[in-house]
Order: sequence, then structure tokens, then C-alpha cells
Amino acid sequence: MAMKYVSTRGAAPVLGFGEAMMTGLARDGGLYVPETTPALTRAEIAGMAGAPYEEVAFKVMRPYLGGFFGDDEFRGLIARAYQGFHHAARAPLVQLGANHFLLELFHGPTLAFKDFAMQLIGQMMQAALARTGERITIVGATSGDTGSAAMEAFRGLANVDVFILFPHGRVSEVQRRQMTTPVEANCHALAIDGDFDEAQARVKDMFNDFAFRDGVRLAGVNSINWARVLAQVVYYFYAGTALGAPHREVSFTVPTGNFGDIFAGYIARRMGLPIDKLVIATNQNDILDRALRSGDYLTHGVKPSISPSMDIQVSSNFERALFDAYGRDGAAVAQLMGEMKTGGFRISQGAIESLRSSFASGRCDEDETLAVIARHWKTTGELLCPHSAVGVKVAEEHVGAAPMITLATAHPAKFPDAVQRATGIRPGLPPHMADLFDKPERETRVPNDLAALQAIVRERIAR
Repeated sequence: MAMKYVSTRGAAPVLGFGEAMMTGLARDGGLYVPETTPALTRAEIAGMAGAPYEEVAFKVMRPYLGGFFGDDEFRGLIARAYQGFHHAARAPLVQLGANHFLLELFHGPTLAFKDFAMQLIGQMMQAALARTGERITIVGATSGDTGSAAMEAFRGLANVDVFILFPHGRVSEVQRRQMTTPVEANCHALAIDGDFDEAQARVKDMFNDFAFRDGVRLAGVNSINWARVLAQVVYYFYAGTALGAPHREVSFTVPTGNFGDIFAGYIARRMGLPIDKLVIATNQNDILDRALRSGDYLTHGVKPSISPSMDIQVSSNFERALFDAYGRDGAAVAQLMGEMKTGGFRISQGAIESLRSSFASGRCDEDETLAVIARHWKTTGELLCPHSAVGVKVAEEHVGAAPMITLATAHPAKFPDAVQRATGIRPGLPPHMADLFDKPERETRVPNDLAALQAIVRERIAR
């Protein structure tokens, strides 16, 4: 039976995998999720132990495709997606302490975990477009890493224009330059006057303007896109089986702002990976930790931090978790999302109990982040980026009998100022990016205004 995808708000068309991938945001404003979650058998999961990353990716993702790609074609797309990674293991594990491991997800071309999904979705979208001959316009918002990963995945493609909105002055210099230095004409870096939540809101506004959306053939690569989340499910199985799953439980701690990366872990658990604890780690912008503790999802405004990729208050993918927590009641989720416009909502008793049974949480402030970076440099020789350090601090509070795996989401060289402040060491960029600061930059400063942004997109794709 073909895999179908439904919207979290219950009022959009049910789609197949290819349509859901190319659509991104559902037309009712919701996010697509699979109608059912395919389960892997214990034997299938055990068979992943020691397998190459690409083979695990094929086995985990194939049940979701509904035949959209043939097996040989899909294996080829996976191989091309990961051939540009700079570590043979793709996602190596490093031991930090007793029963605590770091999953290094920063060996891709832009030094961040986003490469795992973006490189693959780039290959999949390119293959889909080659069948139809269509041209698309990708518009995305980034708090730092998604944008550079998207540009790397789509730069130079003949049938795609990529527009990335990032909050002006609120990303690291390395993150900014990765977006502003591509020379390909189809890459457009837009520095918006506002924070990430405002950039993300303008992208959603563009999707909800159907005349504009259809006129420019809008497609999304933010983690609102189901294919992005699906590609991230893979490394949970890859790491979990390396440490003994399914024969023993494993736990994961995930530094997250937009909830996509930890939602991928939730899907891995639903598929049969025996995950004991799934821990949300937040920085000082701790809305997810507060919501889980209090039951109130209330925005307090974003405070810029040394872990800027997590400076988020409107966590898009949390909607997917709410959809399950509310028994897949799309109308209830739509009502909650409507209440977001006035600053937040109260999660029902049944739903908060469901969420608490699925996730634990914790927070890490600025001083604690620096202290963790300093301590691990001294005790393990591991240089942590500030986001990874947030994860490590929260993970240390939750280590139990099961091995704890903390996701290291970015290379320390993407945040050299914070790392130097903590350790006195200024991490250098790897050789393949050593000339980043010598390249000319191209960026456009834009207002936080929908009409102005739409005008820029229309003008540039018409050239």
C-alpha cells in the first residue's frame, strides 16, 4: 500500500511522498506527517549494526517513499548525497565519559548536521524535477545552519532558485559567509531586519499566499519539509545500533530550537528503535523546556545567545508532536496554532502527559555553556561548539543505565569566538573551507515585510 501523508491541521489534501516533499508546507498551514509510521523488526534493526551509513539510510527511509524512487535510483541518490562528507563513517561516535557518547554530525560540506538532510533532499528534488522539467523557487529561513546547507545542496542547479532569509546580525560570521559567498547566480542571501521567528513567519506567509506560491512554484526546505525530518531519522538508528540496539536501550539528548532534529528521534522510536530517554536541550531561549514543565507554550521574545541556531521561540516542528499528543485531531492543532498569534497556548492535560511520556528536557545558560566547553577541552580534548555544549550539559543531568548519545550539531570552527572565549583556542576551519574569509560576499538587506520580499523573489527569478 502506498504511503500517504496528512496535514497536522487536517484540512489539506492527502499526498504521496513526492508531492509532500515538493509541497513543503501544507495548504492549510499545517505540516505533513506520514499517515502511519512503518515499524522495523528487531532483526532488521539488528542487521544495521556495523553497516555503512548509506545502507542504514536506505533501509530506514525506503518504507516512506511509497515507490516514488526505485531501489537502485534511491541508492544512487544516497551515495551522491554523502560522497562529499569528510569522514568515512559520516557520523562517528566519540566517548565523552562513562556511558556518554558524542555523535559528531558536522563532517558534511557546511560543517553542520543540516547537511545530512539537505544534501539528500537536494538529490531527491533534483531527480523529481528532472522527470517533469519544472522549475521551482526555494525559499527558506535560517537561524544559521539551514541556509548554508541549502545553498550548498542547490547551488548551480539549472531549475532551482534558492532564497534564504537570515536574521541580520544574529548569525556567526562563518555562518553568514557560507551563505553570502556562493558565486552561483541562483543563490540569494537575504539579511532580514528581525529575528529568526520573524524570518520563519515571512516564509510561512509566502506559502500561505497561494497566488504567489503557485506563481513562482514555491518549494520549502526548512524542517517543515517532511523529507528533511526523515533523513535525520537515519543517524539515530546508525548510532543506536553501534552501541548495542536493539539488544539494549539507548538514550539521546538533542540541542534543538525548531524541534525537527528531536522529532526525528521520536520517529525512530516509533519505528522500533528502543530509545529510553529522548531529551530536549535548550539554551536560554528555553520555551520548549518551559512548555514541558508548565504545560504553557508562551513566547517571551528571543534573547541573542552564543548558540544562535537555537535562538527560536516558535518551534515549527513542535506542531508535529502536538498532533500526535492530541490524538491526531487536526482541528485541535489548528486552534492551538491560531492562538500562537496572541503569544501562546495552554496544552491540555492529556496532551502534556503524552508529551512528558515521550520527552524529557533541560536548559543551559550562557555561563554554563562556556563552562562545559572549557571542561571538556581539558578532560577529553574534544572542542565543542556552543550548541553541542548545551546538549552535553543537559545530557549529563540525564545519564542513566542506557548509553547516552548527545548530538553534536556543528563544528566548533563555525562559532570560533565562543569557543575561544571558553578555552583560549580559536578553532580553524578545515582545509576545504580555509579560503572562506577571502571570498567576496553577496547579500541583500531586506525589511521584515512580506510584499517587499515577494517583490525581490519575483524580480530575481524573472532575470
